[in-house]
Amino acid sequence: MGLQPQGGGSGGQKAGLCGRKMAHARQIASRDEYLLNGVRIFSQVLGLSAQKALVQDLRDVAQKAPFFHPKTARGRKMSVQMTAAGHFGWVSDGKGYRYEPRHPSGGAWPPIPAALLALWQEFCPNARAPECCLINYYGQGARMGLHQDRDETDFDQPVLSLSLGDDALFRVGGTTRGGPTQSHWLRSGDVALLDGSARLAYHGIDRIRFGSSDLLSRAGRLNITLRVVR
Repeated sequence: MGLQPQGGGSGGQKAGLCGRKMAHARQIASRDEYLLNGVRIFSQVLGLSAQKALVQDLRDVAQKAPFFHPKTARGRKMSVQMTAAGHFGWVSDGKGYRYEPRHPSGGAWPPIPAALLALWQEFCPNARAPECCLINYYGQGARMGLHQDRDETDFDQPVLSLSLGDDALFRVGGTTRGGPTQSHWLRSGDVALLDGSARLAYHGIDRIRFGSSDLLSRAGRLNITLRVVR
């Protein structure tokens, strides 16, 4: 999966559970924080050494729960590869989209790495502990169409996303399909937070700049999302 770290690399809204962190974040220089239709993006949250350490943690997860290609409910194979950690993983097949307590191979999902739990606590101190850490790998040509994260039970709980590896063009719309969208290039170490009125925003990845980072030995991008399932 190319997870071996290498040297170098690159007002009127519904209040969410991350308000304490957001009040602090507004004091950061504007170049460090971006707002896309209510989704907050924080630039370069993790430095290179922290990224490399986390990649190793994710290698350990993938050894216990190997990456797989999910299929849509209509049987089409997705371009991303996926695995997970925590109490639940997200799966998609002919039965539909859902969370499952076990990997498709039958084994339990590994625990969520401690560094990711610390990141959740930093950005979402008032939220419940995450129950799922979804890990998507984007190889050359992979993308993710606009979608909502709505398979969870409690939409008052945030979704926290971390980018590692190649740059990715992140597109965000509103809470209804077909509205105007905004885009931003995510870089390795960036964090995106879907919370409050933006919790159900449509979002996706149009494309990646394959080979733009050498964090992963075979290039590509990892997207890690933490969420509360039940």
